[in-house]
Amino acid sequence: MDKTKELVEYVARSLVSDPEGFKVNKVEKDKLVVIELRVAPDDMGRVIGKQGRIAKAIRTLVRSATSNSSKKYVVEILD
Repeated sequence: MDKTKELVEYVARSLVSDPEGFKVNKVEKDKLVVIELRVAPDDMGRVIGKQGRIAKAIRTLVRSATSNSSKKYVVEILD
């Protein structure tokens, strides 16, 4: 399993109220890797945070963890 996907799963699990109510997918396209995080509508506010601060922090973590990679990683939060 990809370490980046595991990182997003770990952070999401600690944020949501239902630890089994989210799903993380990894989609690869050429030099782009999209990490899709799907959460329940009730947990959307917890994952995004006030003014998107938590979502931005998750994206910063992923960017930092993949800085040595030749691919670009993007985190998308879906409902």
